[in-house]
Amino acid sequence: MSMKEKLMQKIQTKEIRVGVVGLGYVGLPLAVEKAKAGFKTTGFDVQDEKVKLVNEGHNYIGDVIDDDLKALVDNGMLSATTDFSFIRDVDFIAICVPTPLDKHQQPDISYVKNSTIEIAKHLTKDTMVVLESTTYPGTTEELIKPLLEDGSGLKCGEDFYLGFSPERVDPGNAVFKTKNTPKVVGAIGKDATEVIAAMYRAVLEGDVHEVSSPAIAEMEKILENTYRNINIGLINELAILCNKMNINLWEVVDAAKTKPYGFQAFYPGPGLGGHCIPLDPYYLSWKAREYGFHTSMIEASMMINDKMPEYCVERAGKILNRFKKSLYGSKVLVLGVAYKQDIDDYRESPALRVIEELEEEGANVEYFDPYIPSYRENGKVKEGIREINPEIIASYDIVVVTAAHTNVDYNMVQQNAKAIFDTKNVMKNIKNRDNIEVL
Repeated sequence: MSMKEKLMQKIQTKEIRVGVVGLGYVGLPLAVEKAKAGFKTTGFDVQDEKVKLVNEGHNYIGDVIDDDLKALVDNGMLSATTDFSFIRDVDFIAICVPTPLDKHQQPDISYVKNSTIEIAKHLTKDTMVVLESTTYPGTTEELIKPLLEDGSGLKCGEDFYLGFSPERVDPGNAVFKTKNTPKVVGAIGKDATEVIAAMYRAVLEGDVHEVSSPAIAEMEKILENTYRNINIGLINELAILCNKMNINLWEVVDAAKTKPYGFQAFYPGPGLGGHCIPLDPYYLSWKAREYGFHTSMIEASMMINDKMPEYCVERAGKILNRFKKSLYGSKVLVLGVAYKQDIDDYRESPALRVIEELEEEGANVEYFDPYIPSYRENGKVKEGIREINPEIIASYDIVVVTAAHTNVDYNMVQQNAKAIFDTKNVMKNIKNRDNIEVL
């Protein structure tokens, strides 16, 4: 049988052994879904603690159901390791490692590169390799393919299949999870695309959309998040303008979204957070420079979004000025450091930048987040306060809301705070607004 026939048969009989490299917000949910679908799955991570937790059946990702993980571990369908040699025993490998930016805002693909080098050492014939980590167009064919071929001695398309299928993880989304979110697959060669797509169809409920190459799939992922980045940049710029014009932008957007066509609502905020939207446009801008092309619209939106934390601190300072107080020496409570509501994820959260800027201005800053009791940033750990009550709220000169968590008593906050700067419009339904200012 050909490689395609062998793999298709193993998919149908669920004999495929799955490997997932990287057990974070993307990798662990994917590993769980593969195992739930009846494919024996091994997860890899360099962090001993994550591997230990998985092997004990303890969950650390919000979108994974605790009982699902424990049941899969207990029945031997899911395990984890820190030893790359497990690659020899698997037929499908998903690479789900971080792709952050370095200190110069350049793509840091070292995690992808290093993982691929290690995979190549153990890669065997008739294996599917799929990169899920968000990256610049061309990564799969220009970086991953030669590393796998050189390191393994195998030939792509003849001995193994290689493709790209971008992760679409939205932490905290109550409707769309890994299981039911549509997937895009682009691979090197038609056979590879068909087989890798068949593997995802055997696991997921969402549609699997096949494209003609990995570069199409890579660019598609960048488009998704650059689209949001640009529109959020537009609405953030309008928020700054509307404040000068004494116009409530939130009411403007609510009015605009009554149009049933041609408009999608985006909202302002203290900046962008998460693992994709703040990062992906930088990958595209960086790659575009290779072709002598400057992505002017993208770069303009990035500049606007990047300056929002400083703008929010400036607005907080102006509010304090009305009370004849300066930011320097003021007591400030930041409500919420997660990058979005009702999750414990603070990656790239603009709230951290707001706190940093406030402290640079000499403010005494504390924070409260019911999901994040402490966080680590730049090698330092910051502890949050453990509770809020009327007395605690009243002790601060200003409360700055930077995450719209739904399990906070905002009525109590409004009733006891001296001043509130609500960057998320989370208090929009509170009638008494004498001490509330919105972004």
